Amino acid sequence: MIKRIFIVLSLTLLILGALFGLRFYQIGQAISQMKPPPPAVVAAAAVTSEHWGGALTAVGSLTAVAGVDVSNEAAGKVKALHFESGQSVKKGQLLIELDADTDVAELQGLEAELEFAQVRFERSAKMIEKKYVSRSDYDQHKAMLDQASAAVQAKKTLIAKKSIRAPFSGELGIRQVDLGQYLAEGSGIVRLQALEPVYLDFSLPERYIAQLASQQNVIATVQAYPDKRFVGQITAISPAVERDTRSLKIRAEVPNRDRLLRPGMFAQVQIESGVTQPVLTLPDTAISYNPYGDSVFLIEQTGDGLTVQNRQVVTGQRRQGRVEIVSGLREGDKVVSAGQIKLRNGMQVSIDSQPAPGEREASR
Repeated sequence: MIKRIFIVLSLTLLILGALFGLRFYQIGQAISQMKPPPPAVVAAAAVTSEHWGGALTAVGSLTAVAGVDVSNEAAGKVKALHFESGQSVKKGQLLIELDADTDVAELQGLEAELEFAQVRFERSAKMIEKKYVSRSDYDQHKAMLDQASAAVQAKKTLIAKKSIRAPFSGELGIRQVDLGQYLAEGSGIVRLQALEPVYLDFSLPERYIAQLASQQNVIATVQAYPDKRFVGQITAISPAVERDTRSLKIRAEVPNRDRLLRPGMFAQVQIESGVTQPVLTLPDTAISYNPYGDSVFLIEQTGDGLTVQNRQVVTGQRRQGRVEIVSGLREGDKVVSAGQIKLRNGMQVSIDSQPAPGEREASR
């Protein structure tokens, strides 16, 4: 009995061993026949040296020469509105009137007191010459006259403050108050912007400080009018370099007679410096822009063929689809200009015979 059991177990183990052995053999054969994946196909571009004209580029924003939220100094109820939203106004133009009837009535009483104080003082002035009144009475009447005059002037000033006028000429925004509304002191009434001219504020790295000067021409373009060029002049250059960014703040003044430019607009800025300098450049498609810094995939020749390595670079100006490489690469280095998304360090690549799509369009 035991002998039979032993024979059955032996045959079972032999069959299982044969099956497992066959399976491992098949897997080994499949692995030996598998081919490594082909290298990723990418477009490549070489770092080239160019001579760029002395045009500095930057991005900036437009700011009104003068811009305020018109508000009231004195509290009161809106009695009359004299403007519409979006209206052009002149300096001193009446915008809004607050109810001042009570103040006008009080002013009349104060003016009567002033008139009485004036008469009393004049009488004292005549009588003191004949020494019919004491000097102290004369001084008291003089002080009462000054006090009444000051009270009248203060009330007139308060009444004048209830007529809110434009502090300068410009364009009004959206009205924020309604007729009959009670306004506490300092309530916002309407936004007022002076649009002619406008300021253009931007920054440039400190290395360009020698190429900047007051009254230098700048050319601005905005997305709203891509075919128009707005020419202005630099009016101010910050005397200190920003410690965090190592850049200079610059302000230019741009004429805006047609009111096309509006405060808050984003603008591309170009400055003609008149200096030509050699620069290393790459197509902008080769640069990967990240919050922690710009990078490229450098193509290197190894024993296994062409591989890529991620390389941090410092970029500069951008012109017509090309980017200045300040540091991180040398002239002649080849980098990936299209197909970076699928790459990782050390990965094998093959170079496409065609350039990147952007470079094909530029070469036509």
